[in-house]
Amino acid sequence: MNEIRTSRRQSAAEPQPDGITHPVPVATPVAAPIHVNPVHQMLALPMGAEQFRTPFPIFTESTDRLMHAVQGRYTNALSPASLLLAYLDWLVHLANSPGKVGEMAQNAMSKALPLARFTVDSLMGRTDPDPFAPLAQDSRFASEGWQKFPYNVMSQAFLYTEQWWHYATTNVRGVGKHRQNVVEFTARQLLDMVSPANFFLTNPDVIKVTTEQNGQNLVRGLQNLSDDIMRNLTGRDYVKDEKFQVGKGVACTPGKVVFRNKLIELIQYTPTTDSVHAEPILIVPAWIMKYYILDLSPANSMVKWLVSQGHTVFVISWKNPGAEDRDMGMADYRRLGVMAALDAINAVVPGQKVHGAGYCLGGTLLSIAAAAMAREGDERLASVTLLAAQTDFEDAGEIMLFIDESQVTYLEDVMWDQGYLDTKQMAGAFQMLRSNDLVWSRMIRQYLLGETDTANDLMAWNSDATRLPYKMHTEYLRRLFLNNMLSKGRYTVEGRPIALTDIRAPICAVGTTKDHVAPWKSVYKIGILSDTDVTFILASGGHNAGIVSEPGHKGRSYQIATRADADKYVDPDTWAMVTPKQQGSWWEPWQQWLVANSSGQITPPKMGAPEAGYPPIADAPGLYVLMP
Repeated sequence: MNEIRTSRRQSAAEPQPDGITHPVPVATPVAAPIHVNPVHQMLALPMGAEQFRTPFPIFTESTDRLMHAVQGRYTNALSPASLLLAYLDWLVHLANSPGKVGEMAQNAMSKALPLARFTVDSLMGRTDPDPFAPLAQDSRFASEGWQKFPYNVMSQAFLYTEQWWHYATTNVRGVGKHRQNVVEFTARQLLDMVSPANFFLTNPDVIKVTTEQNGQNLVRGLQNLSDDIMRNLTGRDYVKDEKFQVGKGVACTPGKVVFRNKLIELIQYTPTTDSVHAEPILIVPAWIMKYYILDLSPANSMVKWLVSQGHTVFVISWKNPGAEDRDMGMADYRRLGVMAALDAINAVVPGQKVHGAGYCLGGTLLSIAAAAMAREGDERLASVTLLAAQTDFEDAGEIMLFIDESQVTYLEDVMWDQGYLDTKQMAGAFQMLRSNDLVWSRMIRQYLLGETDTANDLMAWNSDATRLPYKMHTEYLRRLFLNNMLSKGRYTVEGRPIALTDIRAPICAVGTTKDHVAPWKSVYKIGILSDTDVTFILASGGHNAGIVSEPGHKGRSYQIATRADADKYVDPDTWAMVTPKQQGSWWEPWQQWLVANSSGQITPPKMGAPEAGYPPIADAPGLYVLMP
């Protein structure tokens, strides 16, 4: 909290990110006017030094940005400088560490001997235990074919190489943590490219299928490859068929658009019960994808399920921005998004507080809005739910591999040229985080085994990505991911810092066990950053599938516990160990938590509020979700 107070003192004298400058209220003597050369003032150089700087800084900066933007089209918006600096850091320190180099040689020899023994035994027909075990999530060599010679030796040789490179790229004294992680991650990506599972002659499963099907799998694989090339050229996606069209197969819960501005449409869903809980729910989805992750097919739609449980539900549908929206920033998303939606809901359901629920970055934005509202004494929120949403970005997972000063600057230049971050540039980074699952295994299935992925609603949603405005994406990368300003009390709203500790509404935070985007231990940190009762739910699954976990979904489980404001802190590992695991969907205990923080039942409100300027203007899902 000392940092917060310091920030407030500094904010009185320094320009804030929103452009507002607060002068220091201290009287100063009036000095005689001094003539200042405008060139000196512009370049901030000593007198007589302007010859060392070009008088056209805007031109030179634009040149640099343009070059980076052109490069970014070929590097998938990844900074070559960031990668080069990471490898130089590792290589220089490794070259200056003879002890580590000696250990690497010793490690290679100690592991090579078991591999050689295993190879000889396999040649002689003996079946000894594998000397190297894959990681828990690595199932590339799990089939029976990989247990036979020579494929067992190939897989073991690959795992030997993988483990040795992990040893070589980690624990080199003096290498920065971030750069070490980048080097280790990149080495793993390069090794994954040459895995024996990726090639026809070294994959026993592919050879077996080819023999059984007389090569027809390869014919189908060639057709799949041709289809993929055509889709990339034409922009048409195979999962966008009639079955999963927005408004028909997905995003089809009945409702009305009751408000629209230049950034959002607010959807109010039609009630299906005779009475509803008094406090409505506002869902704030992430703007990085379309909102209907929470309104997929009728069988797994969270929106439809909440309505059936007697809740009045509103959802924000974000506009898919273009180059004309390049200057839309985080302040616009808060003001024209969350706050405008709350104003509309207050008109439709007057006199009632609102349950706010934010998913992913939508949850981060909701927490910012809630903290700013608490600072101003605005008590319209009955509760705050954060679904796989982070408020502290220090341990934000492997996505941080792509975030440092060099990378963010490079990405800014890519976006500066086009005015937004393109969907393909985002998809590339997320695919790299799980290349085994999202790249190589898919290529094996489709191009070598000749299989075709069965389209489903989640795949349809995942392919329906959105763009991100230049200013907004720059601000949240720098202010949240890079500088972690929200958790440190230095994030400013309207020129003044906000603090999550100001929030007094009860909080429910949901993390998922296999989340690569918002690791659950990072989501768990809201318990440290807040001064209110916090209920934490840890659900099985990943960032998307763990949240879309409808009742009746087989194999789902969760853990739930509440920490009152006065309770002592429990670290996440201890929490996970002592909190009992329960089978079923986490939606049900969350809905019970919402009811416990509600004030009773009322007659369902009308659709919209025409008398207050919020008439129903379109059927759900509205227009913005259909924008390409």
